Amino acid sequence: MYDVLIIGAGVVGSAVARELARYKLSIAVAEKEQDVAMGTSKANSGIVHAGFDAKTGTNKAIYNVLGARMYPQLAEELEFPYRKNGAFVLCFDESDKYKLEELLEQGKRNGVSGLSILTGEKVREIEPNVSDKVVAALYAETSGIVSPYEMTIALAENAAENGVEFLLGQEVTSIKRSKKGFKVQLSDKTVEAKIVVNCAGVYADDIYNAFTDSQSMRIITRKGEYCLLDKKCGGLTDKTLFQLPTELGKGILVAPTTHGNIIVGPTAADLPVKDDIDTTYTGLNLAFDTATKSVPSLSRRNIITQFAGLRAHPEGGDFIIGESEVPNFYNVAGIESPGLTAAPAIAVDVAEEIANRLNADKNSNFNPKRKAIPCFARMSDSEREQLIARNPLYGKIVCRCENVTEGEIVDSIRRPLGATDLDGVKRRTRAGMGRCQMGFCTPRIMEILARERNTDITEITKNGKGSNVVLGRTE
Repeated sequence: MYDVLIIGAGVVGSAVARELARYKLSIAVAEKEQDVAMGTSKANSGIVHAGFDAKTGTNKAIYNVLGARMYPQLAEELEFPYRKNGAFVLCFDESDKYKLEELLEQGKRNGVSGLSILTGEKVREIEPNVSDKVVAALYAETSGIVSPYEMTIALAENAAENGVEFLLGQEVTSIKRSKKGFKVQLSDKTVEAKIVVNCAGVYADDIYNAFTDSQSMRIITRKGEYCLLDKKCGGLTDKTLFQLPTELGKGILVAPTTHGNIIVGPTAADLPVKDDIDTTYTGLNLAFDTATKSVPSLSRRNIITQFAGLRAHPEGGDFIIGESEVPNFYNVAGIESPGLTAAPAIAVDVAEEIANRLNADKNSNFNPKRKAIPCFARMSDSEREQLIARNPLYGKIVCRCENVTEGEIVDSIRRPLGATDLDGVKRRTRAGMGRCQMGFCTPRIMEILARERNTDITEITKNGKGSNVVLGRTE
């Protein structure tokens, strides 16, 4: 019997789990995939939004601003990549300048600091590659960039280190009321909990509506397609470059990543299904062509990979946060952009409310800090020498593009909630994220996974069940 069962191990579920671990509670997280950060949390823009474009007074506006303020300390505690780089919202028509003024005023009402409107000339002084057609821009100095999957992994690892149990590969198939709370049927086990927290992303409405036998929640699955450019393009812009937003979102951006690439996207297309992450010729062309309006020198020749992510758009437009009409059943749903930014602040409030409900005492043994995997590529020569002296596996390069060592890969497998497949290693170490996209290092990573997991290489998968890379051996 758990005190709290969280459904979903994305950034929201993992953040809630970590905050609940601050209290003396038994907590579990049920996740249908074999790893954390497998949904929206691994395929988004990685932007820490300043908070000027959400309507004043909404959950989006409130938690965006609160969450953004938490990032510097959170990144220091958990050692995930984050940088405050600032952002521009670009305006291409004199007649649209009033929209920048509206965003500026709304941002001020929301409590965002460091906002100003600059001329096109001033924008190009700061970012020379911005289009000559830009006439003005809103500048938000508090905007930042983060590695979303590394952040989610860090939150989950820290939660696990503080006693939270992660039930991976366990899909919720039914929820029923019980005398003590809820009886939840998972893929191959039944668990009970006093409180359930629904953080199931695009599936949150399915979970809640099936349990309540209603259609009171509707989540629209919105797909966004992206292009990722080689690191040699990293100097195209230091600031995140937005265009004026549309009804479907913040529009196509051009932004640096925390690892030195440039990301372009996303598109916005509402889907009738919840699992379509296929890229399309039309969508990718739209993303890239629109991005060249901001930075004309973008070249398709520098694209190293393309991908799509899904956003959980709530029918009502705002985040759904708090206890539902069913006592002790909490929904944290519809957490689309700026959900990544807002997640830490949402988690604080949800955890505090649940702890008060359960009269839970503070956990004096809670440790807010987590050590990241040493990043060989970013070390100085002397730091590398010291690391190799302690562990010779750090002297063996496996991924040439990203300079990832065998030591890092082994660490990614052995640590709490460690990698079990190729993509899990990739998200934790960047092995395979470079120009060749795992063309060179796949066999060696498979060998390391097989060795560390004490299994045959034919059992190693790309991203979980059914994605085996090799099917057998030849004599």
